[in-house]
Amino acid sequence: MTSTQTIEELSAQCAAKYGITREMIDHAERWTETDGDLEGLSEERVRGILDMRFGAIAVDTPRSELWHTPDTIDVIEDIPYLPDGGYDTEAGQCRGHLLDLYLPHDAVLRYGHTLPVYIDIHGGGFTYGYKELNRNFNVHLAETGFAVFSLNYRPAPQTDLRGQLADVQAALRWIKAHLTDYPVNPNAVFLTGDSAGGALTMLTLAIENNAEAAAAFGIDEPSGIGFAGAAPVCGVYSLASKQAADEAGLGVTAFAPDTRIALDEALGTEFFAGLEAADPQFLTAEGLVNNVDLPPLFITTCSDDFLEADNLALATALSRKGADFELFDPKAGRHEALGHVFVIGMPWLTASVDCLERIRDFSYDRC
Repeated sequence: MTSTQTIEELSAQCAAKYGITREMIDHAERWTETDGDLEGLSEERVRGILDMRFGAIAVDTPRSELWHTPDTIDVIEDIPYLPDGGYDTEAGQCRGHLLDLYLPHDAVLRYGHTLPVYIDIHGGGFTYGYKELNRNFNVHLAETGFAVFSLNYRPAPQTDLRGQLADVQAALRWIKAHLTDYPVNPNAVFLTGDSAGGALTMLTLAIENNAEAAAAFGIDEPSGIGFAGAAPVCGVYSLASKQAADEAGLGVTAFAPDTRIALDEALGTEFFAGLEAADPQFLTAEGLVNNVDLPPLFITTCSDDFLEADNLALATALSRKGADFELFDPKAGRHEALGHVFVIGMPWLTASVDCLERIRDFSYDRC
């Protein structure tokens, strides 16, 4: 098991690998854990988590210079959705149990209860990021005409997948109980999430709409919000174990084993503990579609998203079922790049602006 000194040494090695300075690490702690929650893990797991976190910090640090909140958006920050929500770990508080709310200022002035709602679950490979990572996306989404709740959840290794889904459920229960406190339409609530947050989005929809899925993920009582739809962004949906995928005949046709093996190596097999009843029927795109009555979906990916195949598999399964969905899959122009979760990290791009407008049209049509 690693000591504080060993973690510091591994952190320095990983920082050097990605050209990250101590100043950049301190800056990034505004939106993610870095190396403060890794003590007691094996050296292999520490290396895997640091590699995921520091690789992402190298990309997000220059983008963070463009993150801003205009006067047209009101933000209520750091609302505890569980009693222990907060930043003081010595006092037993948990940063993972906080949420933010973004409201168009005009909606606040008008009051009423007509504004559609999006609940956003940030991505980050299940180990990187907090709600602040998606601040700029939440601002842009709010500007298109939504209230946006942005959720924290405990990152790995602080908890496993079941724990993250339990955190999301706790946040959803808080939101459901307080929707009437804000100028929003409680009957027009949508869910979104990117990358790992896309997985948490789809698994949450399974929990909300299928009692077997809720039991498989250890949720006794789903929130019951009744989502009008969802807009997952560049999600990872191939989470079945290799053994379960092979036994179900998915080894040749599905992307599942490669993704799961990579996550097992980075996060440890403990992250997927206790999910035998969900594996593979709720841990693949095809399984989710075939086993769950899903609400309308707006799926976003792009030609150079490394998870495009997962998203196309989701769209294909929905198409075969005759489900209500839209797919946004722009092709990167010659000498251009969009990349993974482009609308989250770079919402000012032409493709991102187009995506946000399409999400608005999709959602407003289904309110």
